[in-house]
Amino acid sequence: MRTCLIATLAAAAMVGATAVAQNNSQFSAWKPAALADAVQARPKAACASLVALTGYELSVTTATVVAASPQAPEHCRISGQILPEVRFQLNLPASWNGRLYMFGNGGYAGESLESPGRAAARARALLRGFAVVDTNTGHDAAVEPLGTFASSPQKFLDYAYRAVHVTVATVKRAIAAYYDAPLRRSYFEGCSTGGRQGLISAQRFPDDFDGIVAGAPVLDFTSTMIGYLWNQRALAGASLPAEKLKSIADAVYAKCDAVDGLADGVIDDPRRCTFKPADDLPRCSEGSDGATCFTAAQVAALEKIYGGVKRGGSVIFPGQPVGAENGWNAWFVPTAAGRSIETNFGETFFKYLAFGRPNPAYDWMTFDIDADYDKLQWVRGALDATDPDLSRFSARGGRMITYFGWADPALNPLMGVRYYESVLQRMGPSTKDFYRLFMVPGMFHCGGGGGTGSFDAFTPLVEWVERGVAPATIAASRLVDGKVVRTRPLCPYPEVAQHRGTGSVDEAASFTCAAPARDPAYKP
Repeated sequence: MRTCLIATLAAAAMVGATAVAQNNSQFSAWKPAALADAVQARPKAACASLVALTGYELSVTTATVVAASPQAPEHCRISGQILPEVRFQLNLPASWNGRLYMFGNGGYAGESLESPGRAAARARALLRGFAVVDTNTGHDAAVEPLGTFASSPQKFLDYAYRAVHVTVATVKRAIAAYYDAPLRRSYFEGCSTGGRQGLISAQRFPDDFDGIVAGAPVLDFTSTMIGYLWNQRALAGASLPAEKLKSIADAVYAKCDAVDGLADGVIDDPRRCTFKPADDLPRCSEGSDGATCFTAAQVAALEKIYGGVKRGGSVIFPGQPVGAENGWNAWFVPTAAGRSIETNFGETFFKYLAFGRPNPAYDWMTFDIDADYDKLQWVRGALDATDPDLSRFSARGGRMITYFGWADPALNPLMGVRYYESVLQRMGPSTKDFYRLFMVPGMFHCGGGGGTGSFDAFTPLVEWVERGVAPATIAASRLVDGKVVRTRPLCPYPEVAQHRGTGSVDEAASFTCAAPARDPAYKP
């Protein structure tokens, strides 16, 4: 029975693996000449000698030289483990630009450090001369899939906040031992869980990184899981076949696309559209169902999903903004395997993380939002990244960029907006001097979708840290079959890209960043 359970969870983890941990456009705008990359450092120690860094808490398993290839320059590859099971891989180029780059994880982490996606992320940074490190956060998802690793309290804490911190502290020692020059700057970049890791670093460990890119951060992890429960409970009584999702999306875009003044297939700010399923979707006649109409039960389920999680009659977590419906399949709606990603992620949270002790038999659908909500305060304290006090990060000169797709079907983009606004309220107008949020109309989770979801947020971050040039815009593209079909500027929130009145809607030059027009009825 245990073997069958592990196999089932492993299969579920593969479904959850669609939680992207990186935006693969990072470094695409890299300008080495402008960032003094001509200053290169060389090793002062033999790569193999770094195994001697092994101590009580650290084991350096291997330290070997990897020959240059078309994918990456010559580098020293170090594999190690920090107690109890925080595994990491550090790659040190033979010609080093003085910087450290760490990239984050996705979902419940535990990824293989040798996975193709992680290897590609390392190669991108190595080619630019960075020392590169990543970690599995303290567990192996092939052995402990989804949230099952949290049966160990230490592994839970490693995943929640410790692993990234102890890894970066450890590799800074290795860098000092290997090169004949000091570490100039350290950077972190990640999306989804990686975005949460970036915010945790800024909030808890402000000395770890000089610059952070936190994409689509699952910063309110606990409320996100409650949201998954809310959505799946709503759909349990009224399933939405995948073929109906297109009908919902069509109705949403028919009503909302042009609200921003431009009918371009993208909803700039879904908060400006008052889409209501009960009013805006075709209804099936009583007792019938069809591919192009919606039953009363389906409409009621959608009203709950868009309306948000309620406790005692009040909304405690915002509903899903309109515009992401084309991405709902698999996230909201079960796949052919019979489970949605929301179910996989939410169920394992309540079984293994939520209450401080694992209960594999717990039925997550029995969680009472009114009665049980306060029982989750302890997990919030360890796992969530909602602290708006970034004063220590700001005071030591840290800089941070966050981004979120307005059409993210996996994580509610209003988390990103509300967190930025909470920092602005706490830190005041100077917030923009060290922290900027870029909302991406039409983008799905970390990339993709109908918007301009391909962009390099990392290069502007480095320029901000090292040259003092704050990003007024970020150049973004939409790719179809590998070809650029649209360019737009991404704007620092609350600014939006507004059409100048002339020029193609597919050319960034036709747009400028400006404060959004406000109508009297609009309340963000």
